[in-house]
Amino acid sequence: MTLTSKDLLAADTGMGAVTLRVGNLDAMIAYYRDVVTLALLSHNGPVAVLGRGRTPLVILQHAPELAAAEPRSAGLFHTAILFDTQADLAAAVYSIGTKSPGTFTGSADHLVSQAFYFTDPEGNGIELYWDRDRTLWSWTHGQVEMATLHLDPNAFISEHMSAEPSAGTAAVGHVHLSVGDVATAREFYVNRLGFEATASFGSSALFVSAGGYHHHMAMNTWQSSGSGKRRLALGLGEVSIIVPSADDVATLSERMTHYKVGTRHDGQTLSFDDPWANRILVRAADAAAGPVAASR
Repeated sequence: MTLTSKDLLAADTGMGAVTLRVGNLDAMIAYYRDVVTLALLSHNGPVAVLGRGRTPLVILQHAPELAAAEPRSAGLFHTAILFDTQADLAAAVYSIGTKSPGTFTGSADHLVSQAFYFTDPEGNGIELYWDRDRTLWSWTHGQVEMATLHLDPNAFISEHMSAEPSAGTAAVGHVHLSVGDVATAREFYVNRLGFEATASFGSSALFVSAGGYHHHMAMNTWQSSGSGKRRLALGLGEVSIIVPSADDVATLSERMTHYKVGTRHDGQTLSFDDPWANRILVRAADAAAGPVAASR
């Protein structure tokens, strides 16, 4: 299927905050604030919002009545937080390494980026990363070149750690999901939602984006092959996509209706579920909470 420009999400599309349903709100606030180095932007009863600057990155929703997600189910693979500078990234990696080293799960140079991986106290994946300049990315036939090369976290910290970290801004750069199969993910996220495929790894993983970013979302079957719809459980609550204008929201609403995807629209936010019951919210930038998480 060949997508035309009117079928695609706007080039300035970015990602918004990821909502997580959590069992122990206090412990999760402490991890993201004191360990990951995010700021607590607000805490109203069962909901806490953490981020950097004025940008919300993670929304924690207290749901102690829910059970943990079933093993190998669809859902969140990781939330990827994009740092402006290597110094800010090094400071966050150092903080986690010294305060909660058991949550570190790996690191890699992906050619387009340098990334460090963690798992929060309730099993939600986190990626902290920094992008190389787009002029250094390589593309072949519309596919971006990415790899998984060795990246020593201690060497990265030694090289980039600043004596006075800036605690600058950050954004949700991308969201990576676990899904049941890649073909269905491609049909939904590319052919219907309007992302462009930027990389694929056979039947195991797909990377998609808007506006030539390396990826705003990814879907893999590494731990979830064959999984069906999720049941209500702890873990991923909602993924937010921020489009430039209300017109973009309206256009997407019409397109999803055309494809018979059930949607809800409250005047500001369009919401719908993907084939595995992962909830997707789409808002216009001027209606989003905080500035758009634009990809660098």
